[in-house]
Parts: sequence; C-alpha cells; structure tokens
Amino acid sequence: MVALNPLLPPSCSPSSQVSRNKHRLTTQTSIPLTIPFRRLHAFNGFVFPSAKPIHHTVRPGFKGIAVMTDDKSTMSSTEENLENIAIFNVDPALKPYKDHFNYRLKRYADQKKLIEEYEGGLEEFAKGYLKFGFNREEGGIVYREWAPAAQEAQVIGDFNGWDGSNHRMEKSQFGVWSIKIPDVEGNPAIPHNSKVKFRFKHSDGVWVDRIPAWIKYATVDPTRFAAPYDGVYWDPPLSERYQFKYPRPPKPKAPRIYEAHVGMSSSEPRINSYTEFADNILPRIRENNYNTVQLMAVMEHSYYASFGYHVTNFFAVSSRSGTPEDLKYLIDKAHSLGMHVLMDVVHSHASNNVTDGLNGYDVGQSSQDSYFHTGDRGYHKLWDSRLFNYANWEVLRFLLSNLRWWLEEFKFDGFRFDGVTSMLYHHHGINTTFTGNYSEYFSEATDVDAVVYLMLADTLIRNIFPDATVIAEDVSGMPGLGRPVSEGGIGFDYRLAMAIPDKWIDYLKNKKDHEWSMKEISSSLTNRRYTERCVSYAESHDQAIVGDKTIAFFLMDEEMYSGMSCLTDASPAIERGVALHKMIHFITMALGGEGYLNFMGNEFGHPEWIDFPREGNGWSYEKCRRQWNLVDTDHLRYKFMNAFDRAMNLLDDKFSFLTSTKQIVSSTDEEDKVIVFERGDLVFVFNFHPENTYEGYKVGCDLPGKYRVALDSDAWEFGGRGRVGHDIDHFTSPEGIPGVPETNFNNRPNSFKVLSPARTCVVYYRVDENNKENSNGNVVAAKERLAAEDVGKVTGESASIEDKDPNFGVVEETSTPVLVAETLEKPTSLESEVLDNNEDADN
Repeated sequence: MVALNPLLPPSCSPSSQVSRNKHRLTTQTSIPLTIPFRRLHAFNGFVFPSAKPIHHTVRPGFKGIAVMTDDKSTMSSTEENLENIAIFNVDPALKPYKDHFNYRLKRYADQKKLIEEYEGGLEEFAKGYLKFGFNREEGGIVYREWAPAAQEAQVIGDFNGWDGSNHRMEKSQFGVWSIKIPDVEGNPAIPHNSKVKFRFKHSDGVWVDRIPAWIKYATVDPTRFAAPYDGVYWDPPLSERYQFKYPRPPKPKAPRIYEAHVGMSSSEPRINSYTEFADNILPRIRENNYNTVQLMAVMEHSYYASFGYHVTNFFAVSSRSGTPEDLKYLIDKAHSLGMHVLMDVVHSHASNNVTDGLNGYDVGQSSQDSYFHTGDRGYHKLWDSRLFNYANWEVLRFLLSNLRWWLEEFKFDGFRFDGVTSMLYHHHGINTTFTGNYSEYFSEATDVDAVVYLMLADTLIRNIFPDATVIAEDVSGMPGLGRPVSEGGIGFDYRLAMAIPDKWIDYLKNKKDHEWSMKEISSSLTNRRYTERCVSYAESHDQAIVGDKTIAFFLMDEEMYSGMSCLTDASPAIERGVALHKMIHFITMALGGEGYLNFMGNEFGHPEWIDFPREGNGWSYEKCRRQWNLVDTDHLRYKFMNAFDRAMNLLDDKFSFLTSTKQIVSSTDEEDKVIVFERGDLVFVFNFHPENTYEGYKVGCDLPGKYRVALDSDAWEFGGRGRVGHDIDHFTSPEGIPGVPETNFNNRPNSFKVLSPARTCVVYYRVDENNKENSNGNVVAAKERLAAEDVGKVTGESASIEDKDPNFGVVEETSTPVLVAETLEKPTSLESEVLDNNEDADN
C-alpha cells in the first residue's frame, strides 16, 4: 500500500535538468538559505544580491527608493516573533534550515514595514497605476515616468504632432519625470485611443522614443512588416467602457483548469478575438465541466511566437485579440458561466525588445536606476530576456501594482505565475538537477530578493481578493512554496506538477507497452509534498510546441489522418490510442494532484503540434489554431475522448475526489499491469495490460458495502466495447483481522471482485443504501445541470433540466450498450477533408 508521505521530497526526474545559463554570483555571507526548486519552463528568475548592508534611501515626497540590498542591521527592527515558525510543525526536516527561514521572514517583514511607513501600506503601494503613466486629474492629464537615467524628457504623440518641444517634462530627485497637460476647452488634450510615446535623452546625448512603461494599451500597424508598437492613451468615455454585469463565482474547492490561448483558439488559420473566444469557446469549456479558465498571452508581447512569455507592455492587453473592453467582456462572460478566470502572469523576466518594451529604458545605467540587474545577472542568455532587480523599490511598485491592476480593473480571479523556478535561484535552474535534498533549496544559490517579492505579492493578492487562486510554475519542488506566508512559506495555493507530463512523454517515446512500470507511474503521480497542493496535467501547451507532439499524436500518429472514422472498424493503433489517451489523462487527474489542468484541444485528442507563424514556416497560421470541426463531426472518434473528458470532470463535481486527502494506492501489479487506488471513497481500477482481461479481479477497499460503476472508459459513449456491466452490484467481503493491516488484502480491510478489460479504467462508488435516489446508476449518464443551464444563458436556449427531467439528481444507469456507429449518418465529406493533411504527419 502506498500513501502520501508527509515528508516526501519533491518529485524529480532526469527531465528536471534544465539547461540554463550560469550567472556569476557576488560574494555572500554564509547565511544558510533554504529553498527547493524543479524543472524550469518559462522564464527567468532573479538573484538576490549578496549580503551587503541593506541600504534604504527612503525619503518623504514622491517615493522612489533605489536598490535595497540585504542588511542584518534591519533585522533587529523586526518586531515579530520568528522563533516559532509554523512550517516546522508540518515538516520537522526543515528545522536545520531555520536560519534561512528567519532571514527571509525578517527581510519580508522589514520590507513590508518600510512600505507601510513610506507608502501607506502594501495596498496603497500597489496603486502605482494611479500615479504613474497617464491619469486624469482635475483640469488635465498627468503623465509620470520613472527614468532616472534620462537627462531630458518629453511626451509626444498624435496630440502634438510628435513634437515634444512644448511638452517638456520635469524630473524629481527620485528620477520621476512628470508633466500636466491641461484640458483644451474642457476636453482632454490627448484624445482617447490616440498614440503616445515617451521621448528622452540619455547621457551620451542621444534622444530615443519609448512606449510608456505603464501604458494600458499598445498597438502596431498590421500593414507594415516588423513595425514598431505605439503606446495608446486608453481612456474611453463612460458610454464605451465595459460595465461588469456578473459577480465573481465562488472559489472552486478544486480547480479543474482549462488552459487557453485566445489568439490560437479559432478553427480558421488566423488570430482569434476576445469576443469570439467568449461567445464560441467559453460555452465549450463549461460544457466539459471545467470550473476555471487560465488565459495565456494576455499581457502585450510584440513577438507572437513567444506564446506571450516575452512581455513588452505589462499593463496592456494583447491588442492582437482586441481592446481592454473586449477582454473585460470575456471575463464577465466566464463569470456568468460560473467559471473563475486565471491569468498567466510573467514577472520572472521581460522581453529583450528595446523598441517596444521595458528594456528600452535601460541605457547603460546602474542597477539602482533600472528595472533590471546589470551585466550577466540582468540577462538570461538562453531566453534572450532581461531579469528584474526585485530589490529595487520602483520595481516592487511596478510589479505589485501590475497584479492589482489585473485583479481590480479586469476582475481576474488569480494568477498562474510563470517561471517561478528561475526566480527562486541565482542559477535559474540551469544545468541543475533537483534530487529532493533540502540543501539544494536552501543555500546561497537562493534568490531571497525574489522570494521576498513573491511573499509580498501573495500578501497583496490575499488582501485585495481573499478568494484568489495562485499557482506557481515551479519544477524544483521547493518546500514551503505552497504554504502560507504566515507559516514561513511563500504563499502559493498550488504548484504545477511538471514532472508528470515529462514522465508520460518519456513512456510514449521510449517504452513499449509491456515495459510500462505500474510502480513508477504511481510513484511519479504521488510524488508531492504533503500539505502542499499540486495541479496535475498530462500535457499542456509545452508538450505540443513545434518539435514535439500532443499525446494523441504520439499514440496514433499518421493514422489520425485516415483512421478516426466510426464508420469503419478501428485499427489496432487507433483503438490503443483512444484507450490510452483516456487512461493517461484520467489517472493523471485522479492520482496526480489536488487540481487538474488541460490545454485547449487536448481534451478531444487534438492532433499534430503547435507552430506559431514564423519565417521558418512561411508565416503560416496552419498549426496555430484549434480544429474544433474534428470534435464537432459526429462520425469521428474525437467525440469519444471529449465525452470522457467531460465525464471525468463531472465525476469530480459529484464526488469531490480531488479535494479528498484520502489517497491510498493499494496495488501496483507489474505482471497484471494493474493499478488500484482509492481517492476519497471511490475505488479506481486501471488495467494497462495491452491484452489481458481479468474476470473476478479482486480489489481492496476501505469501507464495506455495495459498490457500483461510477465511470467506465470502456462504455460505448466513450468509444469502448461496453464490456463492463453498469447494473451489477459488487458486494464486499471482509479481509483478515479488523485493525491488523498485514492480515488484510493489500492492506485493505475489505475487497470486492470486478471485471477489468485490457486498457480500461473503471471507477466504483459505494452505494448509500439510505439514499434511495442515488443508489442506482452510472455517473457517466448523469445530466450536466450547471453546464446546460449556463450554456443556455449564453445561447438563449431554455436549459432548465429540472423542467425537462424531474428525476435530475438521480444518477441514471445504462444497462444496454448502444453501438454508436449504428446511429451515425453517412458522412458528407471525406475524413481527410476534416483533418487537414497538408503536411507530413511525421514532420
């Protein structure tokens, strides 16, 4: 029997080795630092300046503090009692690193206290967008920009014919340039939706034009190849501003996340819009019973193929898909459907683009006067991007304000922080393998500046929106990353379980079916820290980037072009592929974490790969879209994988197994290729054997009673053969001596027998004899009330299931399998016309 180990080290795999460039580290004092990390996938992190006296030049007035380094002298000013750090009660093995936890907690407390003293508190500090950038004030528009390296500055744009000679700005002692532009005849001097830029002269006498750092919208001329972006003054009249109509829905107890990229969500080879995504894609997501949408590539990025991870304008929505008001409509529509919306936020690095991005403000000045570190420390060679200086007062203001901006202005419900691993360590995870040894996490390699920023960010988010969901993309598995700041943790709700997709890709690429290890699969899925929750996923956008494939394409490859029709018998490759696609995604969800994530299209087995338009593919959008027509075509097998995905989510809706802390793996039989485990009071049986079907297969369970099928991947509805009876009662038998596990069957006090066909997974629930309504049935046939009702709101159709079905809530049972192929109409076109086959599948 395998259960979650309270002190289990973070999951690690050979694929956790990430090639990252080494950064020279300054000499540091020997303060033990303790923190863990994992494989890096996204963007950079920052390094914490070595222990030099922390030097705060805070003055009253317009608060703009330079760099804060680390200083023991400020530690003594911390009034909080740090002797009893709660995280040690959860994991006593962290106690040898107490000095590190004390150090970073003091750094956090001192930083927070300084912000309270000089800025009026963390929440006020994070209102920087009301001070910086363009803001309406009485009688005019005030523009402020932090650019201490500038010698002279002007604001230019359409409003002054791009001549700033009459709009020169003044510089404060803190390097903040400002100007008030009076209204003209009662109207703003800068019209809404007009272009603006910041022009400044640096030390060598050269004048440069840059997009304002706090700009709220930026656009590019689509008719000009590689044209530079322009900042846009965005202040629509009240009649044109989107007004939110729906409240935020309750926070899901377990997030079932649909990761989506708006731009590539169209079935046509083009960039999709926010409004089209809201109207056409959100109902699909809700219909499949997801409760959370995670939006990628929201922040403006001049290079589309960066997948949104090389951000140029942090406060601006990506103009490719529409305006800020369009994005608000999308989020409001998601809320109307009962779904939370998370933003993929990139604070781990910034684009190296000088013309369009924040990097344009770096003109060779010191780190104290820049958003970024200088030299090697401020540049990520592998990602070709800039690294923030998290110890800089104005950088903290900028990034914390950015979080508040997205939460309050757009009503996002939380964030997925990208590239957290890179932030946590000076080495950014480059050429680093994390084995789970705590010394790998708590050493001078830890970037405490970044850790403190993340702690401040978490505190701010909770203060503004207590029901926010915050997820870390960390491959290192740093202990405490997912524990509250008050306990000594960094504060995230969840960590992405990034080793899991690596394991599946390794199996699909390198192992034959009979070589799959049940113990290794189980271990990979359960290898996470007790009390630190994970979001599991079998594949995300990362696994389908050009050069790789989706899981479905790995399984079925070129046969997806000709073998997905239900009108012909499935080939062995297709039958295997559809079966394993269902099993891989479901066992990942059921055993891999406390939340689940799926990338757009993978729920129905989207084929091929993702390739953004670029010079190498002739700037084609062909592989940068989602072929929804595949799942919508009734005679194609994609619908079976989609239906099973919907049923997986519905099962959690009914039984809430993702939130259950009861997770026990009772059997990992290498010969039978069977994994049996319990999650909550459900019993899961996964038979990975390519050929063997087991009749009367004995499985252990905790509670005695009568069990029935809750979900069956072999059901006709999911493209299976319908071999498992859903109307059969499975009665338990006691095993061994009560209370003596070693006398039980697989350490379980009870057991029952099942039919387990090859390459299937079946879930059993215990029938509550006291609840007559729910004592009969199969969850896969249950009506999806919320999805139908909410989709009906959007489409205008009546969706009250209670009106149509008085027995809603009674789980129905399908005892007579229906052959799907018998109900299909003759196709009107060849399948090859549905799945475009313009390129070699093995390309």
